[in-house]
Amino acid sequence: MTFIPYGRHHIDADDEAAVVAVLRSAFLTQGPATQAFEADLAAYVGAKYCAVVCNGTAALHICMAAMDMGPGEGVTTPNTFVATANAMAYVGLTPVFADIDPATLNLSPTATRAALTPQTRLIAPVHFAGLPADMPAFAAMAADRDIRIVEDASHAIGSEYVGGGRVGNCRHSDATIFSFHPVKTITAGEGGAIVTNDEALYQRLQIVRSHGVTREPGLLTDNPGSWWYEQQMLGFNYRMTEMQGALGSSQLRKLERFMARRQAIVARYRQAFAGLNWLVRPPETPGQTVCQHLFVVQIDFDAIGRTRPQVMAALLDQGVGSQVHYIPVHLQPWYRETFGTAAGQQPAAERYYERCLSLPLFPAMTDADVEQVITAVRGLV
Repeated sequence: MTFIPYGRHHIDADDEAAVVAVLRSAFLTQGPATQAFEADLAAYVGAKYCAVVCNGTAALHICMAAMDMGPGEGVTTPNTFVATANAMAYVGLTPVFADIDPATLNLSPTATRAALTPQTRLIAPVHFAGLPADMPAFAAMAADRDIRIVEDASHAIGSEYVGGGRVGNCRHSDATIFSFHPVKTITAGEGGAIVTNDEALYQRLQIVRSHGVTREPGLLTDNPGSWWYEQQMLGFNYRMTEMQGALGSSQLRKLERFMARRQAIVARYRQAFAGLNWLVRPPETPGQTVCQHLFVVQIDFDAIGRTRPQVMAALLDQGVGSQVHYIPVHLQPWYRETFGTAAGQQPAAERYYERCLSLPLFPAMTDADVEQVITAVRGLV
């Protein structure tokens, strides 16, 4: 019996050749392969600028750091990995959680508006599982305030907003970040990126990702020679390697194929799980292009007489891996202890968490793999 994990990267000979070519080149970091990936990604999403970094969390961190928002609050969803809110804490913002919309599982615009205060400096929507959040609504509520918007699109490369336009074009935000972790739609091994249309922000990102150091003369204009560098701000060592850049560009060329396979698997799952009164399928988006990163179902565990651990064990017995996305961030011990968050504050997110389970979804799945998952899920009852 084949074991099918909930997610897995897909690397082929083209990817291997791209990385080997870099290993045989003169550059292993911050060279032409990295620059090519930046250009390729910016062109794909329709943004003016792109800065790549070592991982998605670093992308969130330096994006917020480069905005230099000062003390205040940032609003985000509890239904995400901890990195989104952690990045706010890194830069001195107090993370404030607003509940999700049960219909989309994304940050609720209504709850977000209610969470805004005079101290709000940032809104960070997360495009959960690949479905874009309601960006026009967030842009409208930030328009008449001094509030920045950063989209966490770690799940959503290839997806399009309602009405068209690829996620990352930054028409409704200051910047968008992507992640290239191995379970994401495309991978660079690790890696992250910030795309933006703001040239000033882009220039700061380039310096912040590399120790805050630049070779361009700034405050110290007496440049004595080619060896000169100067630190103009406090930065970090978040640079992407050439191997990551080469792999990222190679994977980006396969994105449309990866998307098509993911969409085919999702369609088969939807068909197979229709009519199961104990299982809720992910939100449907007729007419909208969504590159699904996760296929998350919600199960009425009481109705089937099994706990979630029992269901996961039963699926594992059939060779099917599963995962939980996510434990609501406001329930994490550090957030409870540091910011006083507590159970009961985000009821929609907490209700979703009680029922959610992610099933396998990745482009290398065969039709037989898909049917194995379907048979295992339907066999729970």
